[in-house]
Amino acid sequence: MLKFIQKAGFVLRFQLGSSFNSKIRYLWFSCIGMKIGRGTVVPKLSVTWPHQVEIGKNCKLEQHIYFKYDNPWLPGPSIIIGDTVFIGNGCEFNITEGITVGNDCLIASGCRFIDHDHGININKLMHSQVGTRAAITIGNDVWLGCNVVVLKGAVIGTGAVVAAGAVVTKPIPAYEIWGGVPAKKIGERNTSGFIKKTTS
Repeated sequence: MLKFIQKAGFVLRFQLGSSFNSKIRYLWFSCIGMKIGRGTVVPKLSVTWPHQVEIGKNCKLEQHIYFKYDNPWLPGPSIIIGDTVFIGNGCEFNITEGITVGNDCLIASGCRFIDHDHGININKLMHSQVGTRAAITIGNDVWLGCNVVVLKGAVIGTGAVVAAGAVVTKPIPAYEIWGGVPAKKIGERNTSGFIKKTTS
């Protein structure tokens, strides 16, 4: 009997309750300008400018994702997420220029996307300097491990894998595996599903 009550409580709280709340959030965010595809699960989100965010169909988003468009009001969208994308808990999109995430991507918990930086001229305070900015592009079927940081101008090719904790500062070709700080090539995928390790 106790197991039945526990299972029933789980279904009510995490499945039916989450589904109902997701539909309410879907309607709310859609009304204030966010574009959300059908079948996308919408958890608790933080969004500065909802009209700057476009999320595709059948995406699964976990809680505490922060979509921050750090600019005055401009026409959007600038944060574009493709179809069937998973975004884990606590991810941050800190964007001033733009980011495009392709279809079928896996973005693990704690990933950060930052498309700008600060100037570092020694004659001025850093917070008063204008830094450089460049859009981020992520191809289809990309897997980013936990706590990956993707910085300005990065282009991650289709099918690439980035190991947990890596910092991406330059382009990653399709189907390669990168890791480290800063990230560098550590292997590549092949058609049999095995990882071919590269020599140092």
